[in-house]
Amino acid sequence: MNRLVVRLVVSHLLVALVAAGATYLVVRMLAPALFDEGIRLMPMGQGPGGMGASAGALRQQFGDAVEQALLVGALVGAAGAAIFGVVAAYRLVSPLNEVRDATRAMAAGRYSATLARPRDRELAELADDINRLGRALAETETRRVRLLGEVAHEMRTPLTVIDGYVEGMIDGVLPTTPEELGRVGDEARRLRRLTDDLSALSRADEGALDLAVATVDLREVVGRAAQRMLPQAQDAGLTLTVRAGPDPLPVRVDADRIAQVLTNLVGNAVRATAAGGRIEVVCRVEGSAALVSVVDTGVGLPAGELERVFERFYRAPGRRVGGSDGGSGIGLTIARGVALAHGGDVAASSPGPGGGATFTLRLPLSVHAQGDRPRPAG
Repeated sequence: MNRLVVRLVVSHLLVALVAAGATYLVVRMLAPALFDEGIRLMPMGQGPGGMGASAGALRQQFGDAVEQALLVGALVGAAGAAIFGVVAAYRLVSPLNEVRDATRAMAAGRYSATLARPRDRELAELADDINRLGRALAETETRRVRLLGEVAHEMRTPLTVIDGYVEGMIDGVLPTTPEELGRVGDEARRLRRLTDDLSALSRADEGALDLAVATVDLREVVGRAAQRMLPQAQDAGLTLTVRAGPDPLPVRVDADRIAQVLTNLVGNAVRATAAGGRIEVVCRVEGSAALVSVVDTGVGLPAGELERVFERFYRAPGRRVGGSDGGSGIGLTIARGVALAHGGDVAASSPGPGGGATFTLRLPLSVHAQGDRPRPAG
């Protein structure tokens, strides 16, 4: 009886039984009395003991009695079935009203609204899904608010530096030299990177990334991205190596976008790995796909975080070492969005906290027509 479909069938059956039972009882009790009353009121010469008793008159009297009893019985049965149906419908609709109220509350931004678990299995599963949705929306809203604060903080720092340098130059306190202007330019580029990340995240979410697709050798894209990240890894005291393999990995991609993915993955590994650690970038073929794995010896990930690290604005606890959190929590989200736009994906794996992590970019290998060879990346 814990399945909604069973309750619906049983309730309909019970309504029919109530109607039939009430009709039967009323007819059974009322028909004999009506028949006796009709016989009593017949003229004396047509009674059962009268000489002129008529079989036709008796049949007519019996039919009238049964007809009247059926009419009353049907009315009573319909009334009883209606009352039972209203009660059954209320018990079925009441949980749906609670679902409606909870969803309206969530639509109004009250994500803490929860549903009690009904007895029906289908409604109980629906309540569980809605409660899970409410928790997910609450977490997303919390991350969104946190991101707004972080973005404001990230923008405030370079703007403060730029404002200070510019005011100092205007007042004559600081010289207008290439060195001082270079510091202002560094802060301006920092702002540009932040806005570019936010713009890329928005376009990836909307599926509106502009892709300049061409056939390239993925090894060259990997080498270029690793070379760009090498100074950052060395400054952090890390060893960064690349194993690209001897064979070309032809893929049809936007080389700049894939380089951005690899830069995000390596940058994530740099922030997750303490000084003295290692980061290795490995290229290989698996079936009809080209794979690039970024393997680090950093803090690692628990099993429950392997998918959540790709959520917007989410940052796994302990991913940043040294007390410095330079990421905005959207780099991996952007990386997966770009990979999906190319028909690929990015996946994470880790043996657990302290065991390092591996982020793998998967892209479909290109099937070349004769004479179509990978062109140099970039």
